[in-house]
Amino acid sequence: MSTPLRLVGAQDRNVRIPLASSVPAVENEAQLRALLASLSGVDAVGAEARAAKLATRSIKKSTKLTVLDLAISMVDLTTLEGADTPGRVTSLCTKAMRPDPRDPTVPSVAAVCVYPDLVAHARSVLGDSSVAVASVATSFPSGRASLKVKLLDVAEAVAAGADEIDMVIDRGAFLSGRIGQVFDEIVAVTEACGDAHLKVILETGELVTYDNVRRASWIAMLGGADFIKTSTGKVTVSATTPTALVMLEAVRDFAETTGRVVGVKVAGGIRTSKDAIRYLVLVNETVGATWLSAELFRFGASSLLNDLLMQRLKQRRGAYVRSDEFSGD
Repeated sequence: MSTPLRLVGAQDRNVRIPLASSVPAVENEAQLRALLASLSGVDAVGAEARAAKLATRSIKKSTKLTVLDLAISMVDLTTLEGADTPGRVTSLCTKAMRPDPRDPTVPSVAAVCVYPDLVAHARSVLGDSSVAVASVATSFPSGRASLKVKLLDVAEAVAAGADEIDMVIDRGAFLSGRIGQVFDEIVAVTEACGDAHLKVILETGELVTYDNVRRASWIAMLGGADFIKTSTGKVTVSATTPTALVMLEAVRDFAETTGRVVGVKVAGGIRTSKDAIRYLVLVNETVGATWLSAELFRFGASSLLNDLLMQRLKQRRGAYVRSDEFSGD
């Protein structure tokens, strides 16, 4: 590897829980491999069974409106298409700030996620609102480019006003066993982000096994990720509840070990309020209420918001509304 490995310690990020114990500094690839080898294997059958069981849980009608508002506040409203235009981004940002213009009690979403060349426009529309500007980077969605190109991608997005960067790991490098390269790139991107928060996309649908998901999660967190994220939304298999369970267990164990709390973002295929509630139940049962905030849990989605708004109105009116009552953005 071109640079020494390092462990991002609790002093590098805001610590929200007491330091439980310390992890020895990781100074070379051998030590990184040893640390990853010490992780327990994932019981695939058990993980899938637990995720399936939790998916059957329901929430009380009296709390549903609160849960829907929570889910809305966790949405990263996303447009990542080659045909994206400034006009499209303007509409998205307007909706992000006021999801239902008729009802000011509906919370704003967490962020708007766009390509780097549209960050400046999104920043100008959102102004000083609470909605963050997120940008994909590092040769999204493949992650196949030189480190120099990836860092330029990040630098341009940050300079244009991005509050958050969603980078994607090189899955080819990971699956080929070049974990030192993956780690070094995450460290370099962490440093390039400056004050911007970093979400590291694992593209779990391409990692083959739950053990790989756990190892990739730890590599990302050791490299400095503020969030670990399931998917780009550009592959056949995106977020799944068993994969999210494995990632949530990883952030829980990482917090207990290092004292640093890392968030989780699920993206791809999450379209309905039922989907969102399943994930929120999973979060609550696996890592607890600490993670039930936009600071530590996000949904990457484009169509989810409208369904959340429809369900919210149903709770208030007692009947379903037409989907065309909301904009298609």
